[in-house]
Amino acid sequence: MMEERYFFEDFAEGRVFPLATKRVTAEEIIEFAAEFDPQPMHLDEAAGKASILGGLSASGWHTASMFMRMMFDGWLSRSSSEGSPGIEFMQWKKPVLAGDTLSGRSKVLESRPLRSRPGIGLVKFLHEVENQHGEVVMRGENPIMMRLREAQENAA
Repeated sequence: MMEERYFFEDFAEGRVFPLATKRVTAEEIIEFAAEFDPQPMHLDEAAGKASILGGLSASGWHTASMFMRMMFDGWLSRSSSEGSPGIEFMQWKKPVLAGDTLSGRSKVLESRPLRSRPGIGLVKFLHEVENQHGEVVMRGENPIMMRLREAQENAA
């Protein structure tokens, strides 16, 4: 059985695509922080508990990286994505703590074919990542360029 592949035409306004689930470990929080964001609350449980975050917490940039993997595993790997021109906004709403299980969704806000790039459309998404309590820990919006199905069929 062939796995479904998503093209621009499949991204109708309001459609929701689930993200993959991700369990966050203390080891990966510390490893990411040691290399990219070595603030005490990301490196040490006691420092995390003493901070306003309440425990060993993932860097916001680590949360964004985990989200990217969750999106890739959830649906992006099966899409005709040609990349993104950027992120319009990203908000870290609540700390992501060691032991959290993350899940979420990508919702299509709008889409339009690009006049400047025939065969490519731009799809704008609202992404939300939640912890195991259903609390939103990260929100973001960004456009992703998707190949049109018709362009793909004509190229084949």
